[in-house]
Amino acid sequence: MTGLTNKRLLLGVSGGIAAYKTAFLARLLVKAGAEVRVVMTDGAQAFVQPLTFQALTGHPVHTTLLDPEAEAGMGHIELARWADLILIAPASADLMARLAGGLANDLLSTLCLATPAPVHLAPAMNQGMWQHPATQHNASLLAQLGYTLIPPESGEQACGDVGPGRMPEPETLLHWIEQHFATATNNTVQPATGLRITITAGPTREPLDPVRYLSNHSSGKMGYALAAAAAELGAEVHLISGPVQLAVPAGVQCLPVTTAEEMLQACEARRNQTDLFIACAAVADYRAEQVAEHKIKKQSGQDAMTLTLVKNPDILAQMATGSPRPFCVGFAAETQNVEGYAQDKLLRKNLDAIVANDVSDPGIGFGSDDNRVTLLLRKGEHTEIRPLPQNSKQQLARQLLLELLTFYKEQQQP
Repeated sequence: MTGLTNKRLLLGVSGGIAAYKTAFLARLLVKAGAEVRVVMTDGAQAFVQPLTFQALTGHPVHTTLLDPEAEAGMGHIELARWADLILIAPASADLMARLAGGLANDLLSTLCLATPAPVHLAPAMNQGMWQHPATQHNASLLAQLGYTLIPPESGEQACGDVGPGRMPEPETLLHWIEQHFATATNNTVQPATGLRITITAGPTREPLDPVRYLSNHSSGKMGYALAAAAAELGAEVHLISGPVQLAVPAGVQCLPVTTAEEMLQACEARRNQTDLFIACAAVADYRAEQVAEHKIKKQSGQDAMTLTLVKNPDILAQMATGSPRPFCVGFAAETQNVEGYAQDKLLRKNLDAIVANDVSDPGIGFGSDDNRVTLLLRKGEHTEIRPLPQNSKQQLARQLLLELLTFYKEQQQP
């Protein structure tokens, strides 16, 4: 028996070269014991034939909204009610736009509106399409509407471009689905039950021109581990993520962003629905004063180039001083005087707690799987310092959350 035995998975496939990966995913889901039904858009059928999915799942593939035989019994409504989970992989830019607009002009979009089941999207498209403001706006709107987006991975694309927009591999999506059901079936009352936690994670990217940007080495692993731990502890979790190559943890609503200004807007939009705000993202301190419309070319005889940078907004400080004010937790990634700089940041930004870690240590720095941190808790005019031993980021995230939840509840008492 596996965690997917007898689970009812509705697999949506929209147009894109990544549709071939979805065929492998369907095979893995069936092997794991799930009942799988497939719905394909017209665009998807241009890349993979429905017969492929029928052979892999053992069930006819659904392609038409107004199928006379199925509609005699309101087939699309029955299919929407049947599913325990709808996963759309790949989710094209066109499909995302239609879902964001609430359209129901084909079978797949109609099912998404009619189903009581959670709907998760694995976007896949050209890097330029993914990073276009219209697509990012639609991604933000979809997250607000309750859809879960799995951030696309970066890498070489079928068109020859390199950048974000690749659909995660079938094994990654399978693991993510297993996590979703493992969390959903855990009905134990947890310490974070009833709390709304917003977490930022990953780096931001500040464009210089259409092909270059300023960023940092953050992998997002710590923020994603915190989001997973918060969901497992019973919280309603919203993850606001910069560009990373990680699958969204089960039970977590994720909004992908790129720049610091986009991250600030997303955080402010969540202010009224946030009890705890945990700023784990490595936000770029500066951005280009002007973004070049075209690629900046190297000039003959030019040995140096001057860039004018301006300060980015301080997301954590704005969340800690605005109204309503959530319980605010910051991160201080330092290379020297770690506790001293963290203490200064705790007081200067009016935070409730801060997590300090030494990123100069290659064993626990950016991109590593382990971490060792010190938790600083602000108690009136005093600061309590709690060093936490080195551990995997997953184990450390759970320990951090438990410490923070205890402190948060203490602060809420009259």
